[in-house]
Amino acid sequence: MTPGDRRLAPRRKPRQVRAELTRERVLTAAAQVFAEYGYAAGTTNRIAERARMSIGSLYQYFPNKDAILAELLVRHIDRGSWTGAEELDMTPGSLEGVIRSLVRDAIDNHRDDPQLLQIMIEVAPVSSDLIEAIDRHGKARVSQVREVFARHPDVQVKDLDMAAELVVGTLEMNTHKLMATLHPDHVERLETELVAMVTRYLRGDR
Repeated sequence: MTPGDRRLAPRRKPRQVRAELTRERVLTAAAQVFAEYGYAAGTTNRIAERARMSIGSLYQYFPNKDAILAELLVRHIDRGSWTGAEELDMTPGSLEGVIRSLVRDAIDNHRDDPQLLQIMIEVAPVSSDLIEAIDRHGKARVSQVREVFARHPDVQVKDLDMAAELVVGTLEMNTHKLMATLHPDHVERLETELVAMVTRYLRGDR
């Protein structure tokens, strides 16, 4: 573990239900504080106060607010999910609806708290746990989307591996960035344009 990883690592990995609940309380309080005050003013004292615990108790779980934010980002990634091929309509002519389901999954995974999402984008520190979570979920989603493309009769692209990489990367990158700043009234427009772009690419429209 590098010095940077040690700085971001939680102090205590909960082994009991009570400890895990306390840790979750800290993370929930931190998400609220960061969204309300911003990262610079979202101090560990404010987080401890919101979590209704002493600052000393908080430091038993996390060494600093950087470690808390890094853990929030890992949790954000771990909680995201996409619809699998077995749940989608694979009949001819249904590709646009399939892509709309995937786009909505990507949007919904970033919908909860745009203020916190913006903080994650701008200042979240990089930890080995975060890199591992991004890599693990990225591979899982690419594999999942590739299966959808392989089974759907309307998909015309030849290189399914690269197509899955491109589509997952496009949806994740754009929703992660735009949902942090986009007005709620414009989310439907984002969905419409992403669906149209990806569907045309997969069908080979000219």
